[in-house]
Amino acid sequence: MTASYPATPETIRTALADGMVIPAHPLALTAERKLDERRQRALSRYYLDAGAGGLAVGVHTTEFAIHDPKIGLYKPVLRLAIETVRAWRPDRSTVMVAGICGRTGQAVREAQLAREIGYDLGLISLGALKDADDAGLIDHCRQVAEAMPIMGFYLQPAAGGRILSEAFWSQLAEIPNLAAIKIAPFNRYQTLAVVRGVAASGRAERVALYTGNDDAIIVDLLTRYEIAVNGRTVRMSIAGGLLGHWAFWTRRAVEQLEQIKNIRDAAAIPAELLTLAAQVTEANEAVFDPSHGFAGCISGILYVLTRTGLLETVRTIDDRERLSPGQTEKIDRIAERYPHLTDEEFVKQNLARWLKG
Repeated sequence: MTASYPATPETIRTALADGMVIPAHPLALTAERKLDERRQRALSRYYLDAGAGGLAVGVHTTEFAIHDPKIGLYKPVLRLAIETVRAWRPDRSTVMVAGICGRTGQAVREAQLAREIGYDLGLISLGALKDADDAGLIDHCRQVAEAMPIMGFYLQPAAGGRILSEAFWSQLAEIPNLAAIKIAPFNRYQTLAVVRGVAASGRAERVALYTGNDDAIIVDLLTRYEIAVNGRTVRMSIAGGLLGHWAFWTRRAVEQLEQIKNIRDAAAIPAELLTLAAQVTEANEAVFDPSHGFAGCISGILYVLTRTGLLETVRTIDDRERLSPGQTEKIDRIAERYPHLTDEEFVKQNLARWLKG
């Protein structure tokens, strides 16, 4: 049976609640900074064959610059991804997430376009609404949710986000067409604010929580929350992740999530998973470049993908996005130190097939 896009909202809710790996899809460019369609398709094929349950396109890792009408890449990149998914995995549904940016008019237009193309969810960035209060932000999200189901997004300030209150997350969770929230403030206190807000909303069973905290992936996925709300205990967990860190070494990410899902109800967490958590965070430190304010984050991801041949260049739309001094050496050392985190052999075996056509 051929998968249909977009899927029904209840199908998406069920899939998200089960937990899945959703890579934040990078942008493949040529040396001339033009869209490299062949390698863009190869990346999508890699994620699908690695076992990803969804793809997020037009998000921070894809570069927010593609939302600029002068660049003109938003629609082509979204269309290329879903066409690749339909052709490469026709009999299996993939949750397709479109990044939604800008002020309300632009955001609604992007959501309408993404829905027409076949996307299931819109991941809403609030970076353009820095001066809006909670009421203004909620109204913005409600208007976008009229165009398509949405995923809330706590984006860390270093990447263009803003601090958001527990009350905001509780109000957001009350929007009927909200299916999930990506929690990515890179901050434990702010992560807890999202969980408490959703618990207080009374809709915890209807809103899937996904980690975007690339610095604490394994710990987020292992944690079981028990939140006291009006004399009762609301139990919650983070089901899966939508991550830039999962845009590389994706097969390993799928294996890690499956391992965690298999022991979530166990009485004790195996010590080796906590060791793995520290190793994944160490790898993320090399790739995401926090020592330089995350300046080399996108370029770091692209560099890992060039190591395996999936990409030819670390070029970005904005030439100010670039690798920091010593960053490639740090990434190389991590790959050599922790080969069990990498996908290099898997990519080597399949690269020619992914690049074909």
